[in-house]
Amino acid sequence: MSATRASPLGRGRPYPFGAHRDARGVNFAVFSAHATRIELCLFDAGATQEIARHDLYRSGDVWHGHLAGAAAGLVYGLRAHGPWRPHEGQRFNPAKLLLDPYARRIAGNFVWSDAELGHDAQNPQQPSACDNAATALKAVVTEPPGGWPDDAAPQIAPADLVLYEVHVRGATMLHPGVPAHLRGTYGGLASPAMIEHLQRLGVNAVNLLPVHQHLDERRLVAGGLSNYWGYNTLGFFCPEPRYAADPQDAAGEFRAMVRALHGAGIAVILDVVYNHSAESDEAGPTLAWRGLDNRSYYRLRGGRGETYENLSGCGNTFNAAHPRVLQMITDSLRYWVEHMHVDGFRFDLATVLGRGNAGFDTWGPLFAAIAQDPLLARVMLIAEPWDLGMGGYRLGQFPGGWREWNDKFRDTARAWWLNGPVSPGEFARRLSASADLFDRDNRAPWASVNFITAHDGFTLADLLAYERKHNEANGEHNADGHDRNLSWNCGEEGPSTRAEVLALRARLARSLLATLLLAQGTPMLLAGDELGNSQNGNNNAYCQDNPVAWLDWSGAGGELAELVARLIHLRREYAPLSACRWYQGQAAAPGALPDLGWRRADGAPMQVADWQQADGRCLQMLIGAPGNCGRPMLLLFNAGAADGNFVLPPGAWQLLLDTARPGGAPAGGVAPASSNLMLAAHALALCLQTD
Repeated sequence: MSATRASPLGRGRPYPFGAHRDARGVNFAVFSAHATRIELCLFDAGATQEIARHDLYRSGDVWHGHLAGAAAGLVYGLRAHGPWRPHEGQRFNPAKLLLDPYARRIAGNFVWSDAELGHDAQNPQQPSACDNAATALKAVVTEPPGGWPDDAAPQIAPADLVLYEVHVRGATMLHPGVPAHLRGTYGGLASPAMIEHLQRLGVNAVNLLPVHQHLDERRLVAGGLSNYWGYNTLGFFCPEPRYAADPQDAAGEFRAMVRALHGAGIAVILDVVYNHSAESDEAGPTLAWRGLDNRSYYRLRGGRGETYENLSGCGNTFNAAHPRVLQMITDSLRYWVEHMHVDGFRFDLATVLGRGNAGFDTWGPLFAAIAQDPLLARVMLIAEPWDLGMGGYRLGQFPGGWREWNDKFRDTARAWWLNGPVSPGEFARRLSASADLFDRDNRAPWASVNFITAHDGFTLADLLAYERKHNEANGEHNADGHDRNLSWNCGEEGPSTRAEVLALRARLARSLLATLLLAQGTPMLLAGDELGNSQNGNNNAYCQDNPVAWLDWSGAGGELAELVARLIHLRREYAPLSACRWYQGQAAAPGALPDLGWRRADGAPMQVADWQQADGRCLQMLIGAPGNCGRPMLLLFNAGAADGNFVLPPGAWQLLLDTARPGGAPAGGVAPASSNLMLAAHALALCLQTD
């Protein structure tokens, strides 16, 4: 089809980006600094037949136009003209229909073929001549989102946050209490059965694995798999339609989910992937950004080379330091806060977002833009503080107000309880919100997001049942996933029927969960750990959209769920370790207990040599200034293989928690403790002073 030269398209405005309906029609605006011409292509309702084509007008680096009489439901795409010079980072090819990066809804069913490549599959240095308009994904004009007069976000103090990392689809696919038509959907996550479970546990925020619309990689589709986790974003303004009962109303169903969770006092945090796109490396498809302005959107080797900097491990890296890329990211964030009412974000491989030409900058352009934005500055911000590039590990170096995933807490807690190489000193540091990393620039202890397990790695049950990963089902010959898991199978690899093995695994699970939920900082629980959920030893179930990765609810009434609820209740009622203040090991007045003190099992204060003993697995934490309690508290840790006698500090003590027992409840309820307490091997105890 030839371009329409006598274009009826009005000039319109170069803002805002995307397609926006007004009283007269629809305004379109798209960024490209290096294109020589951009065409707006209109399609029939079936999104297969191109019916009109119009040249957009140019104002600086923005191409725009206004189509009078256009309305919501209009299907459109873009064609970008310009040089094809891959060695200079230019990959324009008008034969490829491009998706608007600001699309609010995406039409079409993507089918992998060489037609989606911008280059010739046989000669990558040449552009593909195949026009893919009939099969390419297109954007759909949507109605402006309406207001939410009846929605109120929960007011959660920073120190009170308890995170629950969960996959929208996997959470309910096997849940017997969720109606069949809602399983695996936004509505399923917000169903009464799920909300009741979350409230019973006491978590007050769900951290959702990616819900931005994503693309399944070609190699996965060829192998009969899919990108289950969703870290391969296609639409930064589009809820994933596969998680909706009605894919045409994914945005409406997502908003209904948020409203229901808010009504239950539960905040919604999104895992977002702004470090790379679904276009993969230079051999990948041309979907949107690559075809619109490859040299601006991506970090290229040498600044304008043929290949991409791959700091994400997924083939490409967005150039977040570029003003228009930064604008796309912040516009997307604002959209999800303003129109979808989410309460915060967890940024995947967040170090990428702080990289400029001189490397990582704690106050890089994106972080500064978020800090000054009146909408974004007030939401919860969580960083995964690393990427795959040189100097990419930046734990503790993000701006004030941000939280960060603390993998040092994860590794130290695992090593302490599961016979790994760790000293009491390292364990004590991680229990105390990693002050060595976070006590700077007026940051609070809640900046440390503590976790034992996350979506990436073993579940808690598998951490205690497997010493080797078992990822064969992923089709990568078990070469994918982490090899250093710091796990312990307790004497038998995989499922066991031996009573002693099962008892040891159960006790260690309780002690690990207690360490997580009573430590200083922000705890994050992996969904399903409270159910005893297993992935059969798969520690990288990113492509397993099946019962391997879906939550198994058969353990919903078990003792682990009871324990988690008990632990969160203890955390809320007593806050043994404050998440708002750093402990100094000093007394507030002469003769008073220090705010935090450390003792050996025999009651003597820890000495320098004691902190370094790699085989020292018994420790007392005396808390003179708990967060919510006017009386001292005591945490006892026995990670050794033998029961241990602990000499308690002077005074009368009540035993509130003992992980040697199912559910963590002491024998006879809240039991008194004498001057000595015999703590079983692999167990943790919490005591409260009563006089």
